[in-house]
Amino acid sequence: MSTIYTGPVFEMAKNQFNSVADYLGIAEGHRDRLLYPKRAITISCPIHMDSGETVVFQGYRVQHHLTLGPTKGGTRFAPNVDIGEVSALAIWMSWKCALAGLPYGGAKGGVTVDTHSLSKRELESLSRRYMQEMIPFVGPHIDVMAPDMGTNEQVMAWFMDTYSMYQGRTVNEIVTGKPVSSGGTEGRREATGLGVAHLVARAMERLQMKPREATAIIQGFGNVGSYAALELAQQGVKIIGVSDHTACYFDRKGFDVDALVAYASRHGSLKGFSSEALFDPNQLLVQPCDILIPAAVERVIDADVATRLNCRILAEAANGPTTPEADAVLEHRRNEIFVIPDILCNSGGVIVSYFEWVQDLQQLFWKREEVITRLKGLLDDAFHRVMARVERDEVAHRVAAMAIGVDKVAQAKATRGLFP
Repeated sequence: MSTIYTGPVFEMAKNQFNSVADYLGIAEGHRDRLLYPKRAITISCPIHMDSGETVVFQGYRVQHHLTLGPTKGGTRFAPNVDIGEVSALAIWMSWKCALAGLPYGGAKGGVTVDTHSLSKRELESLSRRYMQEMIPFVGPHIDVMAPDMGTNEQVMAWFMDTYSMYQGRTVNEIVTGKPVSSGGTEGRREATGLGVAHLVARAMERLQMKPREATAIIQGFGNVGSYAALELAQQGVKIIGVSDHTACYFDRKGFDVDALVAYASRHGSLKGFSSEALFDPNQLLVQPCDILIPAAVERVIDADVATRLNCRILAEAANGPTTPEADAVLEHRRNEIFVIPDILCNSGGVIVSYFEWVQDLQQLFWKREEVITRLKGLLDDAFHRVMARVERDEVAHRVAAMAIGVDKVAQAKATRGLFP
């Protein structure tokens, strides 16, 4: 069929889905309804720049399905955002929410922009204009936004305020990932990284690995990578390699993670942290370690990299870091490398976003300890269900995780039928 959904990231999501659909025995005639998004919105966002000129930025929002409840997903401000990438991320979010047991379909949004080129006033103008253009298509029971690459708590506060001004009342529940002072929840900022570390700990238990004897490499040192590093270091794991888009460091003796996080927070990146430990970023992923955490962007592990991986646990903190070709390699290395697939590994963020949405709807808020306890409970439940399916059917971890999510959505669509 002819479609607007193209590009390498979308093709990757499509190939993964078809592999799982083959495993589940989903008929060809029922696949397109499960795969293709319900709604895709493309908008123009004109804003006044500080220079006095008017610049138009392209924005997107894709809502994959509303079968289980409203859609849910982040909003990405990045130079390479396009409709194919956004659609793939929305599809992955659907399987992630279903796997975690959340009453959501997947969504994703974004604006094609380099935020480093914007002043704070320009960023606020772009954020508000994006939400203004989306108001006819979103709502607390239709589509709930969250932060992603290039956005943060402040951007979510601007989104929420803009939507609220048009409604004539405060609507906290239109976005998640807000500041606690504006209806956010305690524990949301660190949820994804903490969840990654928690699942790594569960994998180490299964493999009978001792955290204090383990080493880790983390590609990507933003919100997710930095909190994962902090939590793993607290467990006793030695962090021997880190990188972001500005710098890459590797040292077998390990790094002071608190110092790394403090430096990145103060300077906005890792650039300049060390001259002695500088390392080739193209070689970081294949260095010997016990735990490898890609926490940056999609498609960084291809077949060649997968062949050369030298880790025991691959914890996919990023969305879609491993290509289908790499999965074929990892299938042959299943006894060597324990994969925690992305839709499980990084699901802590959307789980706590769900908690935030529930608290906003009820206007009844929980303490951090309750948030984290509930988070770990849902992560453990999803992890054990994935491993039970792996052992029952002898399939790859990604196939098992996606199968649980796809099967839940497929059953819900079959039960509800097709209207009209």
